[in-house]
Amino acid sequence: MPASVAGSHYLWVPEVTFCGPCIAIAWRRPQHGGMRDFLAKLLQPLNLAGLLTWVAVGLSFADSPAGHTPTLWAIMLVFILGFLLNDAAPFAARGRNALLWVQAGAAMAVVWLAPYAGTTPVLLVIVIAQMAMLWKPVHTLLAALALNVVLYLILRHVDYDRPLLVVIIYAGFQSFAALIGHYARSAERSRDQLVLVNADLLATRALLADSARDAERLRVARELHDVAGHKLTAMKLNLRALASQPEFSGRTDIALAQQLSTELLEDIRSVVQALRDTRGLDLETALRALAAPLPKPRLDLHIAADVRISDPALAEIILRLVQESLTNAARHANAGTLLVSITREGEHIVLRIEDDGRAAASIREGNGLAGMRERVAAAHGSFNRSTTALGGLRIEARLPL
Repeated sequence: MPASVAGSHYLWVPEVTFCGPCIAIAWRRPQHGGMRDFLAKLLQPLNLAGLLTWVAVGLSFADSPAGHTPTLWAIMLVFILGFLLNDAAPFAARGRNALLWVQAGAAMAVVWLAPYAGTTPVLLVIVIAQMAMLWKPVHTLLAALALNVVLYLILRHVDYDRPLLVVIIYAGFQSFAALIGHYARSAERSRDQLVLVNADLLATRALLADSARDAERLRVARELHDVAGHKLTAMKLNLRALASQPEFSGRTDIALAQQLSTELLEDIRSVVQALRDTRGLDLETALRALAAPLPKPRLDLHIAADVRISDPALAEIILRLVQESLTNAARHANAGTLLVSITREGEHIVLRIEDDGRAAASIREGNGLAGMRERVAAAHGSFNRSTTALGGLRIEARLPL
């Protein structure tokens, strides 16, 4: 990803599965794509595969006595809506789990109403594949066992021929789909971690590059001042001594040399001053590099014009505070926007961070918030956290320059 991530260049990472939105998706446009993102998730290949399977199950109803009842098709619509919404809609974990159980209940109802269609248990394969993508393996296994027991009881109740064999066959399909989903999800998580680490490295590299440029500018300024400035001062003094002698006092070329040496010395002093006047580290590029891989929350960044930070250690503290706030807002608050404001008040840099999510009623200070507080304390600053009126997290850190 280019260093100009603060502009229009964003990292694009393809999606692998049709499970919940990954943390490391970002398109070549601002972090939120609105309806485009919704449609992109809805039309993913695996979503289309699930839709095709659903259609195939529906077509098999033609040979079932209950194949055309409104109740059966209403339940089928509930199933497919739950399937599509589970991936495309921005639900939290509880909402997705609820949709999974809605799908499971709908699949069992379809098997009950049309047991002789022959394909209705395939719906459970779709459900368990989604569970494997969202849940821990042990939870998926327990849910699959419970669903297959219910499937066996339904098939036995309707006097289906060899119900245990049918359940075992479909359990094999479920296991295959669950393993694929689990490994795909593991690959996604590894990819997400690599993308976030890469964003962290890019942000750090941006700060290091600025720090190296400032160090080089300072070195050049010192060399100009100590070497060229010293020699020009000596030349100016020698010309003044030469002009004071009677035989050279009226010569215009010596007066011109004096004037040029004086002007050149002033020019060098101006250049040295300009080299010493650093603009500070480019915090904006570094912070936007951190936020670029995240689809949510969107970073709303405001840096006051008078903020100049040349200390890499101070810049790193600000970087880590914003990074942790982005992670907390994405994982815990389901926030859509993270507002970050950096201002200067006297000899302090004031960092204010606020998200529009809904945190828990009582926020327990875990490792993330504790680490933020420790970083600020190590820099002899102050750290305060509170909640907004809507329940979002608000952080204010004052750091001495």
